[in-house]
Amino acid sequence: MDLAPGRCYVLIGENGAGKSTLLRVLAGLLRPSLGSVTVFGGLEPQQARARIGYMSHAPMLYDELTAEENLRYFARLYPGRECLAPGEVLRQVGLDPELGRVLGQYSQGMRQRTSLARVLLPVPELLLLDEPFSNMDVESARQMVELLSGFRQSNRTIVITTHQRDLAAPIADWVISLHAGRVATIDPGRASA
Repeated sequence: MDLAPGRCYVLIGENGAGKSTLLRVLAGLLRPSLGSVTVFGGLEPQQARARIGYMSHAPMLYDELTAEENLRYFARLYPGRECLAPGEVLRQVGLDPELGRVLGQYSQGMRQRTSLARVLLPVPELLLLDEPFSNMDVESARQMVELLSGFRQSNRTIVITTHQRDLAAPIADWVISLHAGRVATIDPGRASA
């Protein structure tokens, strides 16, 4: 399977089909047990981690900090790299950087947006998003899709895992169905029509 730059791919499949595992392999967090994976024209994912943004199913944020404090902390984990300003990336995902509440008081939709902001800090070229709509109400999920549509238009490649195919379909160039760790089907999405 080849993924083209500047496209959005939606991975679907039953629990255990391999969606999250594939994202971890693409992110360079796991090595494939068979075959090989290369990104950006031939690099192993481990060699290209600086160009990859990975949003896991777990938010990986600190509840006792505000969104801006979380992002300032995570920006320090990229020494020598220019990151977006925390306030700027929070505005990009539709959050108010002046909001003084700690993350533990955020709604699920706001937490997901903050998690996406964390991934966007170092301006990755490849976005890997594991269930970004989980536990979100319909309106928050719709807003997240609009947000991702804007990133897709900025020539970033996006790979999304979801059980909510209809929700992600408007921005999908391709919908890839996985079954038992293998690609079952690759269908054009609405965005490619």
